Amino acid sequence: MKIPTPYVLFSAFGAVGGGVILVKEYLSGPRYEGKERLDGKTVIITGATDGIGKETAKELAKRGAKIVMASRDMKKCEEIRKDFVLQTGNKFIYCRKCDLASQDSIRQFASRFNSEESRLDILLNNAGVMRCPRSLTSEGIEMQMGVNHFGHFLLTHLLLDKLKQTAPSRIINVSSVAHLRGKIDFSDLNSEKHYDPAKAYEQSKLANVLFTRELAKRLEGTGVTVNAVHPGIVDTNIARHMDFVNSWFASIFLKPLAWPFIRTPERGAQTTLYAVLDPSLSNVTGKYFSNCAESPVAPQAMDDDVARKLFVTSLRWTRLH
Repeated sequence: MKIPTPYVLFSAFGAVGGGVILVKEYLSGPRYEGKERLDGKTVIITGATDGIGKETAKELAKRGAKIVMASRDMKKCEEIRKDFVLQTGNKFIYCRKCDLASQDSIRQFASRFNSEESRLDILLNNAGVMRCPRSLTSEGIEMQMGVNHFGHFLLTHLLLDKLKQTAPSRIINVSSVAHLRGKIDFSDLNSEKHYDPAKAYEQSKLANVLFTRELAKRLEGTGVTVNAVHPGIVDTNIARHMDFVNSWFASIFLKPLAWPFIRTPERGAQTTLYAVLDPSLSNVTGKYFSNCAESPVAPQAMDDDVARKLFVTSLRWTRLH
């Protein structure tokens, strides 16, 4: 039996490696190719210091937008802000304190923004918590539902007047494919009877889609559009609470196999950029996008009665009514 030469082995490994890279490139989804500028536009981004939000903020800063990063960690935010200014040449990047786990903090952020700024063109509700141990917001709301849904619900409403004044303007809610398994449990919305980290996360992501659809109806004719996006499975620290994902077994055996299917934060930001920037979406509202294209939502996300009930409940839980 003839033993393969090192050259043959090297070529074989190279071919396999190249094939894997091509597969990863395909599975990472399309890139947004639009060249739109945002000079003179103002953008608020929650969760802009990590992952998808960080990549989105940097790209929008490159396009000339005035960026307001709503963050709970001001030290980290300032470090990233300085880095963004150097990378993009855009000096109009600001850090503002906003802890989505505190409705008082959200109100203080919105009050300051509304008094300081004359316009708001894009509100990007990007921040999120995933599968954390049961904990509560300052108001006693289960953390995932409290941050992912109620926090952004309150923030959006407090900024609606500014968005309407600036119309045409856009609201983008970062949801997830996890909403397909979600269920709004009005009998235990706060997960007090039973807490399952996965189910609580799925409920919050379904809430994002229901909120998007209901708010879009209520804003018809205002020039403010509301859409939701699924960024894909992205390698960010949002999965830090999932012990199995961070185990030695996953690191050695699962992550190498899953690598082609997991997107970088930069690639995960592409559908968000599409929803924020694409001119063809100027009058599109109440939709859900994945891979830079409209995508169907779960049947339970189309339930108008649930959407209305959740909206009214959210008004009450955020003391807006």
